[in-house]
Amino acid sequence: MWLKACLNGDRAPGDHPALPLTPAALAADARAAAEAGAAAVHLHPRDASGAESLAAADIGAAMAAIRAAVPGLPAGVSTGLWITGGDAAARLALVRSWAGLPDDARPDFASCNLSEPGFAELAAAVAAAGVAVEAGVWSVADAEALAAAAAAPGFPPVLRVLVEIIDAPAEAAAAEAARVLDRLDSLGVTAPRLLHGEGPAAWPLVAEAARRGLAGRAGLEDMLHGPAGEPVAGNADIVRRALALAAAPPAG
Repeated sequence: MWLKACLNGDRAPGDHPALPLTPAALAADARAAAEAGAAAVHLHPRDASGAESLAAADIGAAMAAIRAAVPGLPAGVSTGLWITGGDAAARLALVRSWAGLPDDARPDFASCNLSEPGFAELAAAVAAAGVAVEAGVWSVADAEALAAAAAAPGFPPVLRVLVEIIDAPAEAAAAEAARVLDRLDSLGVTAPRLLHGEGPAAWPLVAEAARRGLAGRAGLEDMLHGPAGEPVAGNADIVRRALALAAAPPAG
């Protein structure tokens, strides 16, 4: 299974003892996750105060540290609108500033959520900065919005579609994922897909992604415990557990 490790998300200090926030901690965790089998990492860089940041200096510091620690490991970041307090114009300006980063400090890819305003402009800015676009699709409506955006002239290619199921109970996660995936199929969206969930949906969708032959995601952003609610040591531990779950024979 191709697995992306999601290292920290918008988690706060104290949410887990091993949560990485600084460039050095993110780099160490990226190396450990890769050694555990992760094929790529996703992170939310922080500023000096510990707040999530899209500023080029903060993005560049985290990315450069990871590249130095794990050369060749694909690494990307979030562009979540909450990072700029809901200000889409400020977000766009910050993302455009990434173009000035040196190659070893620029993300390989960035996730852009269809549910947030300004998706098309954001995706264009990400691509213009030399960063690949990941389209974050959380619902059937998002799938439809992606198909519409992709049909517009000049829309950049999408590296992968991130099908993310949130606010779903564990028992409903696979069915909700199927609705979104089926709609992408019916709309002719052919970009590679990564399936994952958050909270109760996280572990069931690791298994569902493996069952479907899709890429998956796991890490402290999505889950703070193991599949049975047991404690985890950190991101590398989660990656090992996710890959073991993906490789396990189907129940029954």
